[in-house]
Amino acid sequence: MDTTAFTFVVFFGSLVAGFLGALTGLGGGVVIVPLLTLALGVDIRYAVIATSSGAAAAYLREGFSNIRIGMFLELATTLGALLGAHLASHLPTRVIAAIFGIALLFSAYFSAREHPKISSDQTPDPLAQKLKLDGRYPTPEGMQEYHVRGVPLGFSLMFGAGTLSGLLGIGSGAVKVLAMDRAMCIPFKVSTTTSNFMIGVTAAASAGVYLRRGYIDPGLAMPVMLGVLCGSMLGAAALIRLRTHVLRILFSLVIVALAIEMILNAIKGRI
Repeated sequence: MDTTAFTFVVFFGSLVAGFLGALTGLGGGVVIVPLLTLALGVDIRYAVIATSSGAAAAYLREGFSNIRIGMFLELATTLGALLGAHLASHLPTRVIAAIFGIALLFSAYFSAREHPKISSDQTPDPLAQKLKLDGRYPTPEGMQEYHVRGVPLGFSLMFGAGTLSGLLGIGSGAVKVLAMDRAMCIPFKVSTTTSNFMIGVTAAASAGVYLRRGYIDPGLAMPVMLGVLCGSMLGAAALIRLRTHVLRILFSLVIVALAIEMILNAIKGRI
């Protein structure tokens, strides 16, 4: 494969990665890891940053992402990542990866189902109110307010997501979205967009270190960045118009693919 063909393959693969990553809140790594890292040997650090940051800019402008929730939960994932990095040399990561992959398969089933709507007259969560986590987001009918619930459970799940990320070297976007959607009863569109914001914050913090150490080839990273940035902007525009149940099904399909990839990699000893 010559340089021109290689560049086009990377660009269009990254475009798809950015589009799906922006819609599902999982970042670009879910699609771009098997294409670039396993098949072409390209480092995907910049892909994750471009996907998350490009989508986050649009979501912040439209009023979807909840920055207070993102920064609050980012504390849990950061602490969990530190623990995971510490435990990485002491635990059998292949077994954990396989178990996590199986758990994701079950999660995909439950994610595709709408959770019961909480009555608007139900008493709001006192802790969420104290932390000012409640918010509102745009809908076709206008701005819709929502109340955050299950803050301790959501924080605990985010800590677990960070631990898995540090332990297995994977993105924790799937667990982030599930925690916000199922445990904290945050609207699905807010969950996915806030997850994108959190992934961008985490990825940007480490990008400079990898670049300084020479782990990233700018010549290879450029088409990845351009592709995922364009894809993420398209995904952000599409999310505004897509119905929530369509996003849930898409999210479930993507994490099924992620689960299968993790299980196969664990079996083959790649994790």
